[in-house]
Amino acid sequence: MLFNLKEVIPDFFYNLTYIRLLKNKGRVMFNSFGNLLKVTTYGESHGEAIGGVIDGFPAGVKVDFEAIQQELDRRKPGQSKIVTQRKEPDTVEFYSGIFEGITTGMPIGFVIKNTNQKSKDYSHNTDVYRPSHADYTYDKKYGIRDYRGGGRSSARETANWVVAGALAKQMLSQVSINAFTSSVGDIALTSDYSTFDFSKTEANAVRCPDESAAEQMINKIKEIRKQGDTIGGTITCVAQNVPVGLGEPIFHKLHAALGQAMLSLNAVKGFEFGSGFEGTKMRGSQHNDIFNPDGSTKTNLSGGIQGGISNGMDIYFKVAFKPVATIMQNQDTINSKGEETEIMGKGRHDPCVVPRAVPVVEALTALVLADFFLLNKTRNLHS
Repeated sequence: MLFNLKEVIPDFFYNLTYIRLLKNKGRVMFNSFGNLLKVTTYGESHGEAIGGVIDGFPAGVKVDFEAIQQELDRRKPGQSKIVTQRKEPDTVEFYSGIFEGITTGMPIGFVIKNTNQKSKDYSHNTDVYRPSHADYTYDKKYGIRDYRGGGRSSARETANWVVAGALAKQMLSQVSINAFTSSVGDIALTSDYSTFDFSKTEANAVRCPDESAAEQMINKIKEIRKQGDTIGGTITCVAQNVPVGLGEPIFHKLHAALGQAMLSLNAVKGFEFGSGFEGTKMRGSQHNDIFNPDGSTKTNLSGGIQGGISNGMDIYFKVAFKPVATIMQNQDTINSKGEETEIMGKGRHDPCVVPRAVPVVEALTALVLADFFLLNKTRNLHS
């Protein structure tokens, strides 16, 4: 049964909403993330710059600018032979909200300038839709699209998230967040995350803490790249020392917010936390996490979240990434007139997005946890 919008909101707001939708022809974009800690971003892949405004960030946090830049360096293109060779320094500049190295509680504005755009690499698809990209859906929704690298739908946008997430990490200094590549294609880590030394994650180009598996993954990516193809994989993320009580029991569950954040990431096709899909193979007597006297649990198949609320145990989840859609092979497609044609990828692209997505997964995790930490302060005077 369809509901009548006018029946559920007052006339004034209905008319205001209707006028806005009519004026914009329904073409409204959502560029903000978060609740109390809100991040609004802007920019396109081949525009002058990308950037954002972080609102609701608490005052009094000492900012480690070097740590923020290090996070960006982990994500930036051109860092190894198995990622895109676009050369961007990704240097962030802060324009507001920080005074003498301390956050003021005011909106934090920042910019990352684009310096190495090669828009001519996309001149071949000004009127052609790339398979499995946002080209077709974007064009049909807005009636216009930036064909240069996908414009706003480009994964270059994620650099903004890394800046905001790096600040969120500093706000939640007691929380440890570590993500790593857990599979590339059919090469997958089989051991529990607790067996890995997270300090080894950055020791190789694929960001896998298992040295032997990392070498296999790197060789696989190189092999796929030589074939003009791409490959997918998974990232596992672990958040430790998360306080008890983050999250709501119904419509704002912590794992739901984490899932929404991860599924907002380019190329992500799946999210599972705790036992995930493997839990479907178990019985309740096997799956239940039995309590210790201090409230911790003997096992952690719940993944640190029960009833939508953090329970103090490690929060861990896995994010699945599809193969990058741009491949260096001929593919059948259509143009904006619906005519059949052919296209082959050009330019600089990742053969596997997973290694560069590791710091982005950490950043989004930090943003969600920081936002829920602030929300919890408003919900519970004892927190």
